[in-house]
Amino acid sequence: MPIDKSLNQAPAGLGALETEDEEPGLEIEIVDPEAVSIKGPGFELDVIKAENEDDFDANLAEELDDRVIESLASELLEDIENDKNSRKEWEKMYVEGIKLLGLQIEERTEPWSGACGVFHPMLSEAVVRFQSETISETFPAQGPVRTKIIGKETPEIKEAAQRVEEDMNFELTEVMSEYRPEHERMLWSLPATGSAFKKVYYDPSLGRQVSMFVPAEDGILPYGATDMDTTHRFTHVMRKTKNEIIKLQQAGFYRDVDLGDPDRKVEDIQKAKDKETGFSDLNDDRYTLYECHVDLYIEDDKHADVDENKEHTEIALPYVITLIKGSNEVLAIRRNWRYDDPLRLKRQHFVHYQYIPGFGAYGFGLFHLIGGFAKNATSLMRQLVDAGTLSNLPGGLKSRGLRIKGDDTPIAPGEWRDVDVASGNIRDSILPLPYKEPSTVLYNLLGTIVDEGRRFAATADMKVSDMSAQAPVGTTLALLERQLKVMTAVQARVHYTLKREFKLLKEIIRDYTDPNYEYTPEYGTKKAKREDYDKVDLIPVSDPNAATMSQRVVQYQAVIQMAQMAPDIYDLPFLHRQMLEVLGIKNAEKLVPLPDDQKPRDPVTENMMVLKGEPVKAFFYQDHQAHIQVHMSAMNDPLIQQLIGQNPRAPQIQAAMMAHISEHVGLAYRQKIEQQMGMALPPEDEKLPPQVEMALSSMMAQAAQQVLQENQAQAAQQQAQQQMQDPLVQMQMQELQIRQQEAATKEKKVMADAAIAAQRLELDKEKASAEIELGGIKVASQIEMDKQKLAATQQAEGVRLGMEGQKAKEQADFQRKQAMLKHMAALNKKEPKPKGE
Repeated sequence: MPIDKSLNQAPAGLGALETEDEEPGLEIEIVDPEAVSIKGPGFELDVIKAENEDDFDANLAEELDDRVIESLASELLEDIENDKNSRKEWEKMYVEGIKLLGLQIEERTEPWSGACGVFHPMLSEAVVRFQSETISETFPAQGPVRTKIIGKETPEIKEAAQRVEEDMNFELTEVMSEYRPEHERMLWSLPATGSAFKKVYYDPSLGRQVSMFVPAEDGILPYGATDMDTTHRFTHVMRKTKNEIIKLQQAGFYRDVDLGDPDRKVEDIQKAKDKETGFSDLNDDRYTLYECHVDLYIEDDKHADVDENKEHTEIALPYVITLIKGSNEVLAIRRNWRYDDPLRLKRQHFVHYQYIPGFGAYGFGLFHLIGGFAKNATSLMRQLVDAGTLSNLPGGLKSRGLRIKGDDTPIAPGEWRDVDVASGNIRDSILPLPYKEPSTVLYNLLGTIVDEGRRFAATADMKVSDMSAQAPVGTTLALLERQLKVMTAVQARVHYTLKREFKLLKEIIRDYTDPNYEYTPEYGTKKAKREDYDKVDLIPVSDPNAATMSQRVVQYQAVIQMAQMAPDIYDLPFLHRQMLEVLGIKNAEKLVPLPDDQKPRDPVTENMMVLKGEPVKAFFYQDHQAHIQVHMSAMNDPLIQQLIGQNPRAPQIQAAMMAHISEHVGLAYRQKIEQQMGMALPPEDEKLPPQVEMALSSMMAQAAQQVLQENQAQAAQQQAQQQMQDPLVQMQMQELQIRQQEAATKEKKVMADAAIAAQRLELDKEKASAEIELGGIKVASQIEMDKQKLAATQQAEGVRLGMEGQKAKEQADFQRKQAMLKHMAALNKKEPKPKGE
């Protein structure tokens, strides 16, 4: 609404300041209580209240107009009903498949009361087998999660991966008590129906993450949808009690509206399930809610998509709308993209498990694949049983005059009853119907149908008796691969979807739960939880390439056979360690310790471990020279050599010790190369770019040459020291030393004679120098005397000349004074006398 510059009149005196040509007024438009638009001459300013993430996740149903909400609800309900109608035939097949499971004992009255009501267990057998095999593969006792390092692998990241793996398995096995039961329910429904959903979300009432199973019938996908990621609408049918809804209303998650009465209509699929399990909804007062994850354009949403001119583009954005079936009351409308996501991509809360992907969004299950086989096998089995019943207890016709005591009950074995016959023989009064024995053709046909159904469902057992006991492991592996190809593909799909489920759980644990670990990790601190979850990826422990344990065992047996032919190129301890882990043996790390499991040890402890046949490992930062010296001393010790020589494992012990010493030698050489290069080398298992590898190789070549020269010098010095200890060399050295002493004596004598001659020569030089110095002194003395005499003469002459000058000056002064006196006298004579005297 436009408002003037001021709502009140201007104070007195200010009117004079106004000019006739007043500028246009300032307009303020209140868009809503949290946004103001200010327009003035030459500018336009929109003032909007800063929004945080909590405001972004608020319930829009509290803000939108009721007419807008009602319109959205009616449109959504119509779309949901259309989605349900588009899968009517799918639901019909679902109901028929539930009946074929044979979970309920059927009391038949046709063709007679007590006829055979047995179901062939082909379908239920396949479902139970899949559930049993898959739960053991995807959820072992130690936990369903293992980690995968993203990017470069460092010791710190390895420790972080170990902490995340332990934490996730702790969460799934201890904290999330509902996870395994929900997972098993999903694995029961998946093979039967072909589709199953898991909903992963943060439950504020529990204060943690949850992962709940959603049956295929409760996940409604629209016609034409192919997967969960690209569908524009997905509806989750939820059932909540009135108390649960009120709790969420009080928590502010749902809008406070009148709930009304619940919709008591039961769907056909639920009726079939209740009939098979023996339950009935006599007092089911739960409300049916539709939680619709849909792409919509809501014009009144301030986060609606706009173009550069701030005009609405009418692009549909992802929302989550929850409404009550029956009353059509909308409980919540929330945005379904992240607050800081510029692309506004849909947040995914569901994962879709599929048994066999089909034409549409729902997968094919055993109901679709072998439902016909199970139905026909059930029919044939009932016919055979009924034929046997009729053959064993035949019926027929009897004359009216025939009377049998207790004729309404069958005759027991060994029982004889009285018969009243009107006339003739009893045989003439009774005509049994010609019932045949169960047909062999039907029995063979039943076996064929069952075999085909089991083979198609990949549940047939391989006949081990048909295989030769001497068959190579490769042949057995090939047969297993062929037999389990279909099941392996299904397990791979479960593995892929389970990985996506773990990813959603990882994000919730990282963003919403306690940022610290609930326990003290073996490595690192409790505060590293969020950082650790960013460094690694989570994957299931199941193997997507092997569906069963037997398949993996045969694979490892094949590898072990190959290793026996060339044991030098295989890491046998690691191979046996993996074999134990596949077999599910506990504490495999203690049974087969690996070098990677070792911790730094002192050299004496390493010697003890080698003698006991335990693995040892050298570490880069150890004092390798000290370790090598201790190990070599132990190997050269005569007592140890004597004891080892009596050990049948002596060659293995010596080989292990030499291998360990070689490891220290290699690390010591690496340290020397790094010292010469003045830099640390990359880790051994790091992949280097070609340019870096070439540059390092050039630098290493120079460093290696320098190390070689140092080692050669040290080797020469050691060799010289060893030669010095030889007795012959010592005698030669003594003779050489005596000769050197004689030569030194002679040299000293020659040097003494030369010194005497030099001293004489030095005395002659000093004498001559003294004579020369004395003559110089005489000459200098004469010159000095002459200088003094000349100076005295010059001084006397100077005194005389000075006296004469002084005398002449005095005479001149006297004459000048005389002249002045005469002049003054002359002036006095000429001056006249004054008058009056």
